[in-house]
Amino acid sequence: MRKNALYMLGHAFIKAYSSLLLKMDVHWHEKRLPDGPKLFVANHPSATDPFVIHLLSHMSVMITANAFSFPLFGSYIRGAGQIAVIPGQGEEALENARRQLEAGRSVGIFPEGTFSPQAGGFHQPRTGAARLALTTGVPVIPVGIYLPRERSLKIVSRLSGRPTIGYWYLHGPYGITVGQAMRFHGDPGDKAHVQSISQNMMHWIRSLAHESEQRVRRLLPAQAAA
Repeated sequence: MRKNALYMLGHAFIKAYSSLLLKMDVHWHEKRLPDGPKLFVANHPSATDPFVIHLLSHMSVMITANAFSFPLFGSYIRGAGQIAVIPGQGEEALENARRQLEAGRSVGIFPEGTFSPQAGGFHQPRTGAARLALTTGVPVIPVGIYLPRERSLKIVSRLSGRPTIGYWYLHGPYGITVGQAMRFHGDPGDKAHVQSISQNMMHWIRSLAHESEQRVRRLLPAQAAA
């Protein structure tokens, strides 16, 4: 009950913040997603993404453990059911995500495993999302995010004991395109099959992110004139 209350409080804050400071442009390829738990997979241009993605659905998001180091904030996201990804302990985080999915809760994951390149483009995907999809059989929802990178605020934190760089996007246009649900089947121990699915997921994420970029770029001239 407490976890649910914390989650709903955070969701209300994200919704209010996005309405006031982010010019959200969200497009859905299908009006209704499958019932039950889903695995949302997205690119990761900013540190804002793990929070804004909650506007799509109630879920637990896999977030770098550095975020849990911040006083109060770390306690809050832990209490709200988010999943800490500790360097070198990715399998533990994936196991936590698997349990969440099998318990009926959706999960969000960024297959690149880190911020998308700040110069633009995408990193090669890691295999965790594909293995989760094969292990649980839940539908996969690809998500493509675009925002003007030059508007991101670079913040360096040392709370984790070493310099950690985050790129926070605090205001401006933020485009999201949500693709159609995909399902994958096969042996999660088959490395070639897992790699193929990982590339398939990333293909759709890239395509959807380009859709988001096209819509957001149409907004920018009007914003500049405002």
